[in-house]
Amino acid sequence: MAKIHSTLSPSSSAKILQFPTCSYSTYVSREREVFTIWMKSLVFNGSGCTVYDSKGSIVYRVDNYNCKCSEKVYLMDLSGRVLIEILKKNLLFGRWEGHKWNDTEIEANSWFKVKKTRTIFRRETSFCEFLSDSGCLMNYKINGFHTKFSCKIIDTSSGLVVAEVKRKVTNSGVVLGDDVLTLEVEPNIDHSLIMGLVLVYSLMNRSI
Repeated sequence: MAKIHSTLSPSSSAKILQFPTCSYSTYVSREREVFTIWMKSLVFNGSGCTVYDSKGSIVYRVDNYNCKCSEKVYLMDLSGRVLIEILKKNLLFGRWEGHKWNDTEIEANSWFKVKKTRTIFRRETSFCEFLSDSGCLMNYKINGFHTKFSCKIIDTSSGLVVAEVKRKVTNSGVVLGDDVLTLEVEPNIDHSLIMGLVLVYSLMNRSI
């Protein structure tokens, strides 16, 4: 387990971009965060993924048990507390909604909505609409390729990349297996929201 967790490179702090400030919570940091996504469930023979922070601690988990490409997926913390429920709302056109959980109850209104667009030359773009903490309606787009699990999440208003998923490379330059990924999230961005979008993207690509 410890061998695949994230590591921050010495040059990471020099690459920090400036994004609009927001209220800080457990899921928002003033510094760039680097996570490792292991596309394996903690449940034996289950489907899902496990997310580690840069210190090697598990921060998120998804356990679909034996049901791959489920139409309902839960993003949980290490203890199994549900943070976000992700629902597939349209079987034909690929539309998804994410709902926050408040203690033990799901919030009625969706936090974010994602719609998949047409695929052109193996490239995919999905658009996300979500409510910020201040109640403002914001938009991200997810750019990637369905032939490999890598994508960028872009703030459409500024054009800045707020998060990126790619194959994990060790400090010695070794590329790990295609089930071990690096997720980089820029400062002031809610990484629980980003993880929700990454899960939708992986469901669209039948990765979990």
